[in-house]
Amino acid sequence: MPTVTWISPKGPTYAREVEVGDSLMDAAVFGGISEVEGACGGCLSCATCHVYIDSAFADRFGPPEADELSMLEMVSAERRPESRLSCQLRMRQDLDGLVLHLPESQG
Repeated sequence: MPTVTWISPKGPTYAREVEVGDSLMDAAVFGGISEVEGACGGCLSCATCHVYIDSAFADRFGPPEADELSMLEMVSAERRPESRLSCQLRMRQDLDGLVLHLPESQG
């Protein structure tokens, strides 16, 4: 099973195996990564699953769709070019080793 690593600016690093096809938000929430809230349950209506895709993996994802771009306007942390909502990202085998950086706050 492929592995994803979430890096928190507060110090902890979390490595979790993620089933192919699962959303990265669900993997974080069910994997006990408290910095990813996912308040809306992945319905693309809250932006509390904001992550930064590590530059080594940025070219493996297509651009965000219009609805995701709209929600990214509402993130509480700094928005960057590598900002994505993890509810919109699905695990694939070719993403094994993916690194996601967590923002300072999701609130």
